[in-house]
Amino acid sequence: MTLLKLCRQITEQNGKLLPKGHALGSRLVCMEYSKSAKEVKTYPLLSESRLFALCWNFSDKSRLYASMLPSPEAFHYVLPFQSGSTTQLHTHDYLELAYIAEGNFYQNILGRRILFHAGELCLIDKNCVHQDYLTAQDSTILFIGIANDMFHEVINENITTQKIISFLQSALLEQKDLQQYLHFKPKNGAASTAHMEDCLSLLLQELVSNTVGSSYICKGILLRIFRILSTEFDFSLSQEQKKSMSWLIFNEVTNYMKKNYQTICVQDLVSEFHYQEDYFNRLIKDKTGLTYSAYLKEIRLDSARQLLLATDMSIEDIAHAVGYHNKGFFYKMFVDKYGMTPSKYRKSSD
Repeated sequence: MTLLKLCRQITEQNGKLLPKGHALGSRLVCMEYSKSAKEVKTYPLLSESRLFALCWNFSDKSRLYASMLPSPEAFHYVLPFQSGSTTQLHTHDYLELAYIAEGNFYQNILGRRILFHAGELCLIDKNCVHQDYLTAQDSTILFIGIANDMFHEVINENITTQKIISFLQSALLEQKDLQQYLHFKPKNGAASTAHMEDCLSLLLQELVSNTVGSSYICKGILLRIFRILSTEFDFSLSQEQKKSMSWLIFNEVTNYMKKNYQTICVQDLVSEFHYQEDYFNRLIKDKTGLTYSAYLKEIRLDSARQLLLATDMSIEDIAHAVGYHNKGFFYKMFVDKYGMTPSKYRKSSD
């Protein structure tokens, strides 16, 4: 089941319908009652449940369907509203990650009206003042409430040994502390969105079942979600961070190319680092003045040079070892680079 279908099912068919005026209704959506008052929303679950989901589904023009997970008893809530109305200004004592599964969504964050499109996310820090706009447009929003200790555990977890992830995680923490919110946009369009929605669907399904061990499973899924945010979504970085990030990615790309130069292609870099193909040409050109193909040739020929000096392998075997299956072509590349044949280069070192 897709994330959108799951959200609709949860908000429109999940258990009993709460009656109008039910106390829980204002927790799901609290309409504006004061221009100056600021509500503080506390974490709604027991301390051992460190993650919850709130689903909003705008449909039937001016009706908002909502539900919250996990819950001892399944329920959903329906609120008629006037298009353009807003929720009450509020803050949380926890972090909120919002994903726009369908349509568009406006929020007023720290006095700025911000538009989020389908496939985008917003991470709002605790104590950040904001409110939501309700519009008569079909849209579906998934809010994930994350207890503070859970967020710090996840963001500092050693998800991968790649330095890139560590850098982005620390940058995310730094930017969040400065801005109080982060706006994430998918780098690779539908592919990034699909990866994110797969994980969010798993998370929702686990919150629906809420069985023994669900809290551990949810933490694992949240780890995946933040890894995808770090690698497949853009968020704002300072100019200094962008420069550091650029060199870090270049070094990681170079290391990967040196480990896999025999068979590597640009698509391997796309799969490994989650950037578009032309990005790697631009990155390598910026750092070395060479195209991707020319830089790969440099790596291969340098490896061939080292094998000539350090081993007694035949020239043909060395050509194959560094990724050239045409001996004549390898000879030409080597002579162009070093000004002599591989055999002469080997003898010249004796």
